[in-house]
Amino acid sequence: MLTKTYSAALTGIEALPLEVEVNASGRGEQDFVSIVGLPDAAVRESRERIRSALYACGYNHPSGATLVNLAPADIKKEGAGFDLPIALGLIAATGQLDPALLSEAMVVGELALDGMVRPVRGVLPVALTARSFKRITKLIVPAKNISEAAVAASRLKVYAAGSLPEAVAALKGEALPLDPSAAEQLFAEPDWANIPDFSDVKGQTAAKRALEIAAAGGHHVLFVGPPGSGKSMLAKRLPGILPPMTENETLETSRIHSILGLLPPDSPLMKTRPFRSPHHTVSDAGLIGGGTNPGPGEISLAHNGVLFLDELPEFKRSVLEVLRQPIESGVVTISRASGTCTFPSRFMLIAAMNPCPCGHLGDRLHVCRCRQMQIQNYRARISGPLLDRIDLHVELAALTDEELLGKNCSESSRTIRERVIAARKIQTARFDASPRLTCNAQMESAHILKYCKLDVTTETILRHAIHEFGLSARAYDRILRVSRTIADLAGSGELKREHIFEAIGYRALDRRN
Repeated sequence: MLTKTYSAALTGIEALPLEVEVNASGRGEQDFVSIVGLPDAAVRESRERIRSALYACGYNHPSGATLVNLAPADIKKEGAGFDLPIALGLIAATGQLDPALLSEAMVVGELALDGMVRPVRGVLPVALTARSFKRITKLIVPAKNISEAAVAASRLKVYAAGSLPEAVAALKGEALPLDPSAAEQLFAEPDWANIPDFSDVKGQTAAKRALEIAAAGGHHVLFVGPPGSGKSMLAKRLPGILPPMTENETLETSRIHSILGLLPPDSPLMKTRPFRSPHHTVSDAGLIGGGTNPGPGEISLAHNGVLFLDELPEFKRSVLEVLRQPIESGVVTISRASGTCTFPSRFMLIAAMNPCPCGHLGDRLHVCRCRQMQIQNYRARISGPLLDRIDLHVELAALTDEELLGKNCSESSRTIRERVIAARKIQTARFDASPRLTCNAQMESAHILKYCKLDVTTETILRHAIHEFGLSARAYDRILRVSRTIADLAGSGELKREHIFEAIGYRALDRRN
């Protein structure tokens, strides 16, 4: 008997719908299941897991030769998520289940030898694919993945299967589907209490102001300061002042984490913006993604959030250079002989470095013993083109005794976040006709000409800065974008001289060079 059901294969961060066809002919002297359709080793090994699970749950295994086809056949199938749909197809092909019940169901899950269903990676993109696939009316997923599948509960009947018999019961309509209201509860307000607060930070008023500007406009920041000045502490508090993610941003970000199995069971969607801080020994593949079957890297895991690179000069030069294209385009494309994958990577880069190898250059309390050539070589590890792409260069000083021992009167993250959200609303209205743009940092040349108009005074100031500091064309554009954000925070429709002056002040390394 020939049966057919549906499953999904993960490709990049997408889940492609697949047909799982099972033909139990009953011919042949030996019982043998053959799986075709470019299966990897994990899929081929499912034959033994399924055989054990069927016997353990009291189902008959088909006799003779049985052929399983995973279509389309030109897409490589990886992972153990096809165990459950193949097992259900075998049960239906031997007359133990009505084949018609399988024809409108999408199923994923790994089987244990005793018939229990184990969780799999990537259930969220599978649920999104099932929700948009008109033929599908039922979605069956492992019980431990049910929270991720809730995103499809508003259109489909979503069932949690803890074992093979429970999956059969779901197909027969003998189990209760997930409550449709579960989909609405996924997009609740973020829990800001789990993010460190800015009120903990003493001093560093200029750095806090820079981070507020960065959060309001989506700009990149480089902190330069001695050890212990608070660079890492400030960076970790940035997600707490960023605006909440929209529904589309939440799904985009959560999809990437689901593919890698990084979503916790009690949190099916990313409520707060991600914060990724890879070690400086990370490889270029670890940072941008890669592998035989390309997967997302750290910059994609930081999509719609923050990528923090501490001790920036300690990263390999080749690793830092691969950041240049994703910073500009917001996506990274990885090409392999087997195909090409494109991953989203719209992140805010926050980098930190010492002013010199010993870290004490310009420190009032310590003496720097580095030679000038050592300092130049240390800073030369970061290329000029990469520095050009960082909007704000902020120099931090070590805290004084009064700042360390005095009473902390810093603003809370909530107060700063309210100003950031107000500025973002201005930008949302401004870019209403350009849905690809969400903040000032993403403006292109045409938008800069339209929204960053200069009068005679501000143009003279910028012209002087270009000649004085030798600014590149890219640095000029960055100054205008930052000026536009500063004006938005001030509620000003026009760029004024104080906005331009402040933006120029954040090109510290250009001035020093």
